[in-house]
Formats: sequence, structure tokens, C-alpha cells
Amino acid sequence: MVQGVVLERGSSSTESDKRRQILEGARRVFLASGFDGASMGEIARAAGVSKGTLYVYFDSKEALFEALIILEKSSLAETLFTFDPADSDVPAVLTRLGMSFLAEMSKPEHISVHRMVIGVCEKFPHFGQVYYEAGPACGVARLAAYLDVQVASGRLRITDTTLAAQHFLHLCLAGLLTRLLFAAGGMADEARKRFQVAEAVRVFLAGYGADASGGAAKD
Repeated sequence: MVQGVVLERGSSSTESDKRRQILEGARRVFLASGFDGASMGEIARAAGVSKGTLYVYFDSKEALFEALIILEKSSLAETLFTFDPADSDVPAVLTRLGMSFLAEMSKPEHISVHRMVIGVCEKFPHFGQVYYEAGPACGVARLAAYLDVQVASGRLRITDTTLAAQHFLHLCLAGLLTRLLFAAGGMADEARKRFQVAEAVRVFLAGYGADASGGAAKD
């Protein structure tokens, strides 16, 4: 595990603001230069702080990159995967999630970060684990918790809600993320995104809906 995030002295808002300022500068540099191409000096300049100040908060480029991954992915998971357990309109909930999820995953900056993390995983495997746990795993867990409530209410029939959550998210992305990662085509237009999500919801409910004849466990 990469170590080296320097603990802040106290918990003042000034120190929190400074840390955010550094992370925003680091984000710009990493997106522009990649992990290997970025330097602490360049990050300090982009953040508008001295190298000395930078090292007070983060004692290495690896520690800074890890902190940025956690911030970016956890914030995204909290934004996208927030559900009202009492919302019984499962198709509507899944449609809203699917559209928001697809929009975020298609953003150029997300594609760049995704590629960057994949690129450094061989040298720093821990980055991949951090990225996965802060983002995909967190989102899946939150969606699975919502599905658990719907199963208990009899609206869905699912034996493994974690697997079902993964199924839905992959249905939403089917083919689109891979194409973007390999620069094998442009962004899908809104009509295509709506169609893709509608099909994801249809297929998901066909397999996991309360009236589904297949793909779900029988009592």
C-alpha cells in the first residue's frame, strides 16, 4: 500500500482549503501530463503553492495521486448512487441512475483518468485497488442495498443483489465505455444513451422483475 499522505496539522478550514487547492492543481497536471509525466514541481506551480507547502500535505507523487483517486471516485459514487429506499418505482429509479451513470462515464476527463489508472496499475497495483474500491465497488454496494429493499418488498426477485447491480451497470455501458477507452468512436448522442438505458432497464426487469419467469430464484 502506498504510504505518505501527510496528516494535516489541526482541522482548520484554511488547511482544508489548501488541501483542496493542491488536489485541484494535481488533477489538472495529471490529466494533462499523465502520472509518469507529472512532477511535484509542476503540480506545486499549478496549485499556486510552494514545493515545501506541497510536501507538508503529500510527501510523494504517489500519495497525492492516491488521494486524488479516492476523492474523485468517492465523490462520484456519492453523487450518482444515492437512493431513497422507499421509492418503489424501480424502473424510474434505474432509468435516472442509468442516464446519470452513462453521462458521467462518458466524460472525457473520466476516460482520461480511467486510462491513466490502468496504465500505472502494473507498476503500482494498489492504485487499481483504490480506484475500484472508491468507485465501482462503492457504487455497486449502494445499488445492491437499494435492490435488497425492493427484493424484501416483493418488487424484484434476485438471489444475489451485488451481481444484479453489476449486471445493470454493465448493461448500461455495454460497448460504449470500451469504445471510448480505445478511442474507437465518438460519444454516443442523447438518443443513443436513452435507448441504451431503456434497453438496460428492460433486460434487467425481464430477468429480475417479480413476474420474470427466468433468471430469478423461485420461493
